[in-house]
Amino acid sequence: MALPQRRGSQPGAVTMNTQQILIFLAVGLLAGFIASVVLGGDGLLRYLIIGVLGSFVGGYLFSALRIQLPVKSVLLSQIITATAGAILVVIAARIIA
Repeated sequence: MALPQRRGSQPGAVTMNTQQILIFLAVGLLAGFIASVVLGGDGLLRYLIIGVLGSFVGGYLFSALRIQLPVKSVLLSQIITATAGAILVVIAARIIA
């Protein structure tokens, strides 16, 4: 017997509350800033965009390649993953441009 579904939710749907969204954006901002320090660049909005895109790219690549960082802190692991992804996003953007 299946559990009843909440109205308006789909099976397997991921929902985020405001605090999780703010943490996600803060991690993205920090990752974008670190990537810009490594590769050069400026602009707060650019940091945020690059960091958020980098967190998706880094998360996908680390998952696809089955890379697990030997770090006990989940937040630090997310920052490292997002920064690696952000660096790859910046390099790809420079190659395309």
